[in-house]
Amino acid sequence: MPNRDATVFVVDDDPTVRDGLQRLLRSAGLKVEAFGDAQEFLANTPAKGIGCILLDVNMPGMTGPELHDCLHEQGIDLPVIYLTGNCTVSISVRAMKNGAMDFLEKPVDADTLLPAIALAIGRHRRSFEKHQQLDELAGRLATLSAREREVFDHVVLGRLNKQIAADLGIAEKTVKVHRGRVMAKMKVRSVAQLVHLWEQLAPAGTTSS
Repeated sequence: MPNRDATVFVVDDDPTVRDGLQRLLRSAGLKVEAFGDAQEFLANTPAKGIGCILLDVNMPGMTGPELHDCLHEQGIDLPVIYLTGNCTVSISVRAMKNGAMDFLEKPVDADTLLPAIALAIGRHRRSFEKHQQLDELAGRLATLSAREREVFDHVVLGRLNKQIAADLGIAEKTVKVHRGRVMAKMKVRSVAQLVHLWEQLAPAGTTSS
């Protein structure tokens, strides 16, 4: 399993289940951290990194779905795979609406669990890498001066140099200078590439002036 850099977080109040899952996952080459309840997990919530959560539904204190709600509120996007020995339809529906990756019944066998974990980690890896890329692009954008940012905004809208000059009340040759600096700072060689970066940043809300 090519996920040796990922961590599987097991949250289950049954020590026998926790121990069994840890042995299984470690034998598959995965890193594992186990917690006996939701509060213990929240006290040690990972700030970053790739992984997923194996989450018991029914636990004393805070239940699995309640912990899932809490993670959403904190902006933690670790994929969740629910494990349950006894679950109602309403709880399973709530879990899936919360974005649960899977809902597995205890006792779960390796042939069912490991592929589910691989799928969850794969999804989180793609999400993690996308966020890293967006952070890097936003960092480039932040290096632009106020005037360069104005030129950037005009260029990605398809405005010509002479149009930008008229809009901003500056000389066309000045626009060309700023445009060259924008291209260099954003690390692109064409307007098409610049527009592509702008389209990537727009959904994240980082392109507003």
